Parts: sequence; structure tokens; C-alpha cells
Amino acid sequence: MSRSIRACTFLDKGGTGKTTTAAHLGVALAERGNDVLLIDLAGKQGDLVKHFGRWETVERQIAEDDDWPNISTVFQDQWGAIAEKLGDAAVDDLILETDEGVDLIPAHPGLDSLDAELGNIDDAHDRYSRLDSFLDEYIEPLGYDAVLIDLPGLTNNVSYNGLWAARNVIAPVEMGPFESEQAEALRADLDKIGANFDVDVKLAMVLPNKVDTRTKLAEEYLDAFEEAYPEAFVSSHVPVSQDIRNAAESGRTAFALEEPSTTAERAREAFLENAETLVERLDESERAAPAGGELA
Repeated sequence: MSRSIRACTFLDKGGTGKTTTAAHLGVALAERGNDVLLIDLAGKQGDLVKHFGRWETVERQIAEDDDWPNISTVFQDQWGAIAEKLGDAAVDDLILETDEGVDLIPAHPGLDSLDAELGNIDDAHDRYSRLDSFLDEYIEPLGYDAVLIDLPGLTNNVSYNGLWAARNVIAPVEMGPFESEQAEALRADLDKIGANFDVDVKLAMVLPNKVDTRTKLAEEYLDAFEEAYPEAFVSSHVPVSQDIRNAAESGRTAFALEEPSTTAERAREAFLENAETLVERLDESERAAPAGGELA
């Protein structure tokens, strides 16, 4: 059985567009014929599911206590017993279908306490590999071509689980000095993970986001990022677009807009190109390894 490719959107900073990137890259991969699963670990607010207009469903399930099992459950010691008792329903109940061709495991309020719960696990390998084990045992048999994980905008036990499971990091960055510093810190963090736990986590893509090329400063930062990250940088930058914000507020991605603006159309083209680039970068040997997968 071929394995899914895996990647996560991550940068130790909020507001860079990680969730928007995860949603749009997921749909772009689906537009290119792949079966895609998105996993939201970014926090209980459920921003990823809101991109697909399913928040009311999730909110109602939470209010009615009809939200068990959920994404936080898969990290718990008793998950194996739960999955054995419920059978296929254990995983099926986690997954929501969307109208844009991707499936989604939404965030849950249980993520709030998950970081502390993971911190109580003494063995570091067990603490950071729980999501990886869940994906290997329960998600891979479902046959997804790609799994994208949206991580919190900070480094904690939850984000370490996502990094460990995905092994490939997509870092959306805005054009500014602070984002440059954070991207460099991310590269150092990934090297540290590899050294401490013998896990190879790669910076697969540095994706310029919310770019306004009408400004000379933005062009200068594009050049600087390309020079600093020649192997990870993508030239298909995502322009700043009010249409993308409006679409998200109405429960859609830019791909679902019937009359997209010029900037939204350019954003869609950029995400399609970057989705293709992501697959190309996860070469055959990497996708055959335990953390990756070969596209079907």
C-alpha cells in the first residue's frame, strides 16, 4: 500500500496565514486529483473548519456532548481501547467531509489541556510520537494521498507531535524582518529536533504570503528569503487579497468563489503551483520512509 505524503503548516508566530495556507493547499491538492485529509491542531477556535463552513456542525456537537471521540482523544493512553471498542466508527466519527473536495478532522476544546497532559509523559519518544502512531495505524489504511496538519503558532508539545508526524514543514511568511527572524529560528528548531530525537524534520517550503509587490520593500524581502532559503523558497507567492478574507468569513476558500478578484485568482494559481511543487519536493525516497508516502 502506498503511503500518504505529510506536511504541516508551522511558524512560531501567529497571524502569518498558516490556517489559510493549509486550507488552500489542501484544496489545491484535491483540485489536482488527490484525496486529502486536513487535521486542525491549531486551537479550539476551529479556524480551519470555519474555512469550509462546517463550524456550526462542530459547535453543535460540542454543545450537545456529541463530540466524542475527537482529535484530542487520539493522544490519550486509552485511545487504543476506544478504537478497538468502536471499530471503524472511532476514526469515521472524527472526520468531516467538506464541499471543496477535502476531508477534515476539526480542532476541539480538549486541545487546551492537551499540551499539559503530554508534558506529564516522562518518555520523550512517547510524548512526541503519539500523533505519528495514530496516523500510521488508523489514517494510512484509509488511503489518503496527502495529510496536511495545521499547527499552533507556538512551540509546545502539540506542535512537536505535528512536526514529528509530518516531517515536512510549510512555513508561510510575510515580508518583514520579524518573519525572517522567526523562519531562521524555525530552521534551528528543526535541526535541534533532529539532533535530540533522531527524527529528520525538513523545512520543505517557505511560502511568501500576503505579498504586496507594489512596494519595493516587499520585493527586497522576496529576494532576501530566496537567498536565505534557496531549497525551500517558492517563487509563486500568494498576494494580499481581501477576497480571501471575505471568502473565509463566509465559510469558503478562494477556490469556491464564483467571481474571484484578480488577486484571488492569482492566489488560486499560486496555491495550485505550490501544491505541485510540494509533491515534487517530497521525492520517492522520502515518501517511502515512515513519515512520508507515495501518491497513489
